[in-house]
Amino acid sequence: MTRRKLFVFMLDALATYDIESMKSMSNFAWMFEKGSYIKHVEPIYPSYTYPCHCSIITGNRVKKIGVPHNAKVEVENANAPWYNQRSDIKCPTIFDYAAQAGMTTCSLSWPVTGGDKNIKLNMPMIVPAKYIGDDPGQFLVNNASDELMDRYFWKYGRYLMGKDRSLDLFTMALAPDIIRDYGQPDVMFVKMCDLDSARHVNGVYSEEAREQLRKHNYEFGVLLESIRRYGDFDNTDFVVMGDHGQQNITMNLNVNVLLKDAGFIRTDENGRLTDWDAYCHSVSMSAWIQLRDPEDKVMREKVYDFLKSLRDDPKYNIGYLYTREEAEEQFGLVGPLDFVIEGREPMAFSSTLAGRDAFEKYLPAGRHSSVASHGHLPWRDETTTFIACGPDVKQGVVIERSSMVNEAPTMAAMLGLEMKDTDGKVIEEIINRNV
Repeated sequence: MTRRKLFVFMLDALATYDIESMKSMSNFAWMFEKGSYIKHVEPIYPSYTYPCHCSIITGNRVKKIGVPHNAKVEVENANAPWYNQRSDIKCPTIFDYAAQAGMTTCSLSWPVTGGDKNIKLNMPMIVPAKYIGDDPGQFLVNNASDELMDRYFWKYGRYLMGKDRSLDLFTMALAPDIIRDYGQPDVMFVKMCDLDSARHVNGVYSEEAREQLRKHNYEFGVLLESIRRYGDFDNTDFVVMGDHGQQNITMNLNVNVLLKDAGFIRTDENGRLTDWDAYCHSVSMSAWIQLRDPEDKVMREKVYDFLKSLRDDPKYNIGYLYTREEAEEQFGLVGPLDFVIEGREPMAFSSTLAGRDAFEKYLPAGRHSSVASHGHLPWRDETTTFIACGPDVKQGVVIERSSMVNEAPTMAAMLGLEMKDTDGKVIEEIINRNV
């Protein structure tokens, strides 16, 4: 029996909105013509990059994964370390199953995979808490595969240096070489970041975002041609997918200012935190309220009543309020939180103690600013999408809506593998079992 291969092209912030544009772009159009797709893929909650990437490779929600946020958030620590290591994930991944089945595995720029021994060819995304200078290699040593560092970093590491450093350029330099030099790994995941950046900076529906999608189409074409030349194209299942959508934002609510005004946060004369009963952590378009003492039932009720008063006051635009128990039950969300809030209309949250105004205008468009974001509830637009084609994928099936937790079991099924005890299940409607 011929061994199947899986090639995944991940576009950060690919949205349902992009589908019609992709159908007119040469390489993406081929995927739609030959394969099937899911129009609305609902991310896990929060729809944040790192938790979503973990869900995509595990088929689980945060409770089983153990990664609720990009960073290991701490009260008043803007430089909290990020979740970078495979050891941060508390459940098996599709790479584990593939490696156990004797398949060669490769992952480029995928978050939370540092030091993963079941990814033979691994160049993970590593975000250091502080990075000054031009030595990105120091963060990849012992996180990336020694073989890739020795073979490629000396000539391509330059893309990660300087003011205009680009992870996407680095990734696209590596990927075709790896396909050529290793004859296409059996399981290969390639992640691109720049569509997410274009949307954050210019807006969800901006021409800059559309142009970046065109660039990704050309990049995908290079990878397809690499597999035609050096791999096993006819026995490869291809997936193009996103991790979350985004929403345009105009306002930012600083909940810690409100908590401070209500007496739940105390500061000194310079505005530095001295004591707290409740503190807000930003998850961009949602926010977590953490209690200093979750066992203090009296304080819990005081904070809950305060949050309900914010929700009931239209000027604060709080549309959703969940207790810790409700968040766990409805979304499988656990973390440093006792309450979760989100805007009625799209709105971001901040957690700084600086300033006096609860509302701040969201940042104007520009290179280092943002007019769109994510972190919102799974069903809210923009959702993301999932397109697949290949010998193990039916042709012409369109599914209106599914959950991100179903993606890992479905991709495993393309490889003839079964992932057990996942929150998700195989999307049988698109799997071709007659091969």
